[in-house]
Amino acid sequence: MTLTELKYIVAVARERHFGRAAEACFVSQPTLSVAIRKLEDELGVTIFERGGSEVGVTPIGQRVVAQAQKVLEEGANLKEIAKQGHDPLSGALRVGVIYTISPYLLPQLIPRLIARTPQMPLLLQEYFTVRLLELLRQGEIDCAIMALPLPDAGLVIQPLYDEPFVVAVPNNHPWAHRKSVASEELKNETMLLLGSGHCFRDQVLEVCPELARFSASNDGIQRTFEGSSLETIRHMVASGIGITVVPKTSVPAHPDEREMLAYIPFEDPAPDRRVVLAWRKSFPRTQAIEALVAAVQDCDLNGVTMISEAAQEV
Repeated sequence: MTLTELKYIVAVARERHFGRAAEACFVSQPTLSVAIRKLEDELGVTIFERGGSEVGVTPIGQRVVAQAQKVLEEGANLKEIAKQGHDPLSGALRVGVIYTISPYLLPQLIPRLIARTPQMPLLLQEYFTVRLLELLRQGEIDCAIMALPLPDAGLVIQPLYDEPFVVAVPNNHPWAHRKSVASEELKNETMLLLGSGHCFRDQVLEVCPELARFSASNDGIQRTFEGSSLETIRHMVASGIGITVVPKTSVPAHPDEREMLAYIPFEDPAPDRRVVLAWRKSFPRTQAIEALVAAVQDCDLNGVTMISEAAQEV
């Protein structure tokens, strides 16, 4: 039994597909399949139900995978404990960030952190929330900047800031000069949404639940369009295709005359999201976490409210 084999079974359990799991582990599918079969033979149990379009996990397999995740996490902690013995601020800090936060936070965060802790470079990864949580459990990253709610437990959560949402419309739209918009008004507009997998999409659908019905129906393309990134959607809005909802940090602090969009606040109570830093309870480099939090709080982010609450376990 090796850590590599444990990593493989965790990947298959996550992807429910041998091919996608092999891609995620950067190995060929035969290599991954042989290793998993070897582990099953060694343990004398069947971990996965093969056949069909999706791989299933047997009841005993679920217990094996859960334990494998713990072993991988503890294995990663061995290296961190050794680092802490020297200097918790030395060596890279592996940070994950969700797609709808990274373009607006990182340009300010990175130079501030370099100024504070030049001996601690950031190794950054952008992913969806679900994938970042998986990487945290496996010890592949040290911490992650995400938005609540998180579908996971066993983590320490440090609130960073609250960020309101605003409506983005073309500058020739009838709403362009309004002072505010009610969330229920969005259902009468052609909305541009992020694709499935983005937590920000889910948060927008909470603001206007009617959009979920249009997006899921066969006629949904008449009322909603889906994009791969906020910047793609912003350009589509500028071309007059529809309107969208964006986080306030994505709004230019000082728009110039070439700006083709207008940004309108929601009526109170305005929808928002809480951005947090999450890490494993067992992660030993607390000073590194504190340095990262301090650097975030030092950022001048457009329209957000920084939070000074203490970290809490979930």
